[in-house]
Amino acid sequence: MKKIDIVFMGTPEFAVTILAKLLSDEAINIVGVITAPDKPAGRGRKIQSSAVKDFAIGHNLTILQPTNLKDTDFIDELSTLNADLFVVVAFRMLPEVVWGMPELGTINLHASLLPQYRGAAPINWAIINGEKETGVTTFFIERDIDTGAIIEQRKTKIGNNMTVGDLYKDLMDLGATTTLSTVHKIMDGEAEGLKQDEILSPSELKPAPKIFKTDCQIDFSKNVALVNDFCRGLDPYPGAWSKIRTDKDELKTIKFFSTSRTEISVVAKNEFTSDELGILVPCDDCYLRVCEIQLEGKRKMNFKEFLAGHTISRFSL
Repeated sequence: MKKIDIVFMGTPEFAVTILAKLLSDEAINIVGVITAPDKPAGRGRKIQSSAVKDFAIGHNLTILQPTNLKDTDFIDELSTLNADLFVVVAFRMLPEVVWGMPELGTINLHASLLPQYRGAAPINWAIINGEKETGVTTFFIERDIDTGAIIEQRKTKIGNNMTVGDLYKDLMDLGATTTLSTVHKIMDGEAEGLKQDEILSPSELKPAPKIFKTDCQIDFSKNVALVNDFCRGLDPYPGAWSKIRTDKDELKTIKFFSTSRTEISVVAKNEFTSDELGILVPCDDCYLRVCEIQLEGKRKMNFKEFLAGHTISRFSL
């Protein structure tokens, strides 16, 4: 049987699913795994390893954790693995001395239909922008990020109430299947890349930049459809938030989760209300229904639990 030696590069849970899929194929030999260095995390600042490292340890794979991807010792060690192909999923930007090393090239899996949504947060932005369809793309890495020749794409629908968490899971599975298919195409000499500039002009592109806390503030002056898309696109992480006047007349940051749009016209601007299905927050036209809520300094809770401890009619924007 024809075989291929691969070095896999990735860090989060999303990448683990793809690595597991590759590892299950008898034609693929994972000769090394490159992942982020261990670092302190959480309230206790305990040293934690990446999801990819934990998986690699469990499967007795060779692991490298470079701090500097241009470090000569790392480059030498990577070279000795003598891989035919590098596969990259949710990792750092690679220097050319790395991605140019293997004979068959370096491929990346990106969670969008490139060239749309290049950048660090493609899943979030697809939902925030109200897209009805997205997918995954495999491509050969080149100098500019997310711009290389496309090898393969597969699509999936975005449901009306789908959150980032839901879509993340769908794209993990789709990404695993697509990456494995792409590796076999490369092995068979059938991976003819399509240049991205032949698909769309720069003026038609939608970016997917990294999302910061300040980007997550909700603008309730917009219509409910836009507000709901925004909240879904940040659910469960990092979470859409707004400064709200509480029933104790305190201005607090509140995060909103498990939202949906309603066709209930707003009766009193800026004032919260509720029904049997959730908390109702006024937007420009109709109410946004919220089923989970997190008050600043408190844990996330179901709306019924929240209503039991608060007078919702005294909350306001």
